[in-house]
Amino acid sequence: MKMNQATQGRIVSVASDATAAEWDSFVAIQPGGSFYHRFAWKLINERHLRHMTIFLEVRDGAALVGVLPLVLTRSRIFGRILCSMPFVNFGGPVAADDQATRLLLSAAKEQARALQVDYLEMRCAESLDTDLPASLQKVSMTLQLNPDPELLWGKFASKHRTNIRRVYKDGFLVRSGGRELLPEFYSVMQQSWRELGTPLYARSYFEAILDQFPDQTRIFVCHRDGQPAAVAFNGHSADTVEGMWAGATPLGRQLNVNYVLYWEMIKDACERGFHRYHLGRSTAGSGAEQFKKKWNTETCQLYWYHYRPDGRHRPAVSADNPRFQMAIAAWRKLPLWATRFVGPPLARVIP
Repeated sequence: MKMNQATQGRIVSVASDATAAEWDSFVAIQPGGSFYHRFAWKLINERHLRHMTIFLEVRDGAALVGVLPLVLTRSRIFGRILCSMPFVNFGGPVAADDQATRLLLSAAKEQARALQVDYLEMRCAESLDTDLPASLQKVSMTLQLNPDPELLWGKFASKHRTNIRRVYKDGFLVRSGGRELLPEFYSVMQQSWRELGTPLYARSYFEAILDQFPDQTRIFVCHRDGQPAAVAFNGHSADTVEGMWAGATPLGRQLNVNYVLYWEMIKDACERGFHRYHLGRSTAGSGAEQFKKKWNTETCQLYWYHYRPDGRHRPAVSADNPRFQMAIAAWRKLPLWATRFVGPPLARVIP
């Protein structure tokens, strides 16, 4: 979709694939830039999830001063949603100054109206200077790292260290790598997400991410006697590790193997020289948030801004909606073979 919006010499337009390297270089030096703002997500969403993308940019002359990745998802269940960014932890505008941010927000609203979406959703890691209503249900748990992981270990509560040691004594180890660990990762995720009542993306989606970011992604598998019990998939950008997906088998949950999995991932991040570890997005007040607090993390508020072209309130599409609670309960009762078959087509339209 073409657009060309100018304000005080600055022009907002749709970025072309030819500017991908410039886009990524800009994101890399901006405080608000993240792994989820990389240009390759455009290809991943278009080719592997078959969604329309609109990656907006603001230029001041030839200089790039702001970017905003947008993805349009369409389904009979959820409607037409323009989002930054769906399927990952957050997105939103990345800009050199407030004026560029305002231009991007205005352009996003224009796109929402032109595309006749049900609503526009901006999932931001920081608050914006806007009158758009925001949901505060999601948080990101952030751990400040140290080159010496033992300094972090010494600050954990005694009970927390005991829980980690207990899992080691049960014989669990962790290995990490890339695409070679995808079969184990995906197998555990299929079991885990079925138990959560959540459809899982196709394996090809994770393959695409690994292919596009071979040096910025890492898979972890916690296992005993070669049998995986818990897994995680992380992304790397600048000095930050992003916890993206994780899951465990029934045995893994029973024996609390996530204590060792997370400790090994934290050690790995420290030893690789990263400064921060986002342990993934959580619902405020949830059990997941409480578990992540045990690692001495800081709770960072996420801001999900909404805009409806028709002026009405955003529809209730969260898991707390009774209608979706019924669907989640039904999904948990399905045999695994059925969720493997039906899950990917559903997952690609759940933003």
